[in-house]
Parts: sequence; structure tokens; C-alpha cells
Amino acid sequence: MSGFMSFLALALMAAVAAVLLAGLLNMMRNGPGNTSQRLMRARVLLQGLAILAIVIAILIARSNGS
Repeated sequence: MSGFMSFLALALMAAVAAVLLAGLLNMMRNGPGNTSQRLMRARVLLQGLAILAIVIAILIARSNGS
């Protein structure tokens, strides 16, 4: 289970990086501000999910080690 959570955390971190890059590209092209806001909200949500997945993976790894 810890392996799955580690994979999930990595996938979420990759998604955060992709949304961050999309936001930067939108900003560089002087894209619509509404799009920037949606991308920022998506990034914050994905960062929260990534942190949650990392914490769960650590807790699972600790419980398996004891």
C-alpha cells in the first residue's frame, strides 16, 4: 500500500508542476486573468492533495516498520 501512495504522491507532484507551468505560460502570453485564477486554484488543490498523500505514505511506512 505504501508503494501505491508513493506513486500517487509522485503523480500529484507531477500534476502540480504541469499546472504551474501552464499558469506560467498563460501569464507569459498575457492570457486571460480568469484562466490564471483557475490554474492557481487547481495548483493549490493539487498541492494539498500531494501533501496529504505524502503524509499518508509516511504513516503507512511507519506502521509497517513497527
